[in-house]
Amino acid sequence: MNQKYFQLFVRITVAIAFLSAVADRFGIWGNPGSKNVSWGDWGHFVDYSNTLNFFVSPAIGEVLAIIATGLEIVFSLLMLIGYKTKMISFASGLLLTIFAVSMTISVGIKPTFDYSVWISASACFLLGTLNGYSYSLDAYLINKSFKTKCLD
Repeated sequence: MNQKYFQLFVRITVAIAFLSAVADRFGIWGNPGSKNVSWGDWGHFVDYSNTLNFFVSPAIGEVLAIIATGLEIVFSLLMLIGYKTKMISFASGLLLTIFAVSMTISVGIKPTFDYSVWISASACFLLGTLNGYSYSLDAYLINKSFKTKCLD
């Protein structure tokens, strides 16, 4: 296998991981307390988010939860289609690093390993170092731009 498949695999798995976490917040994977469900609804997620963001008021904590959720949705969709992949990879790595540091400070380092947060952040940073992204909107736009320039 070569790089074009590995980068596609990382893009898809990071996107699915983000979307799975978002789905959990809205009860798509089941109700709170169900097997393999971390939160099960928005309220339980905000409670957990406020645990990680103990240094701000609960109202600001909810705003941070909304921002994180919005970023995860946007980043996952852009990863899936492969648009602005280099920038989104670094932004995703940064977001995941922020999650990992907050988790480490508030609940300890073990959950960061159990949820593979550091590994996911590292994969995003590594993805951001690549020069091209096969099977992506980025590749299509570059190829289209190249063809247009050649025809001019």
